Amino acid sequence: MQVEVRRSNRRHKTVQARMVDGILEIAIPGRMSAAEEQKWVEVMRARFSRERSADRIDLPGRAAKLAAAYRLGRPAEIVWSERQKTRWGSCTPATGRVRIATRVAPFPDWVLDYVIVHELAHLTHPDHSPAFWDLVERYPLAERARGYLLAKMDPVT
Repeated sequence: MQVEVRRSNRRHKTVQARMVDGILEIAIPGRMSAAEEQKWVEVMRARFSRERSADRIDLPGRAAKLAAAYRLGRPAEIVWSERQKTRWGSCTPATGRVRIATRVAPFPDWVLDYVIVHELAHLTHPDHSPAFWDLVERYPLAERARGYLLAKMDPVT
């Protein structure tokens, strides 16, 4: 991915990025060090790569198929979330809204499906009760997907 960095003396704290004609333009404060610049280039490159991976997936369609196949509730809305740093997904049962972390998008489809199934099960059981896990275990690759996700977790520092 081609990157163009623009420094601005008017910008003091924030970093902003956008895609323009296939080029990732990153605006940074003028006083930012070269090391900080490199860090932000990598952060923004990773963010935009995840978003491109997510764009290939029809999340609402996938959720509908999984809900039907495993007899789970259908979400009122299911969206990608760039803001989820410590969770793979989340569900608000009161509104039926499900959010899936964009960092799951490049994972194998069977892992993404597990995350979706897990969140859809929360529409029926908002906790992690035995009844909740009974719903999740309808997905045949649940245990394998949990192992995959466990291996992808960031180590605690």
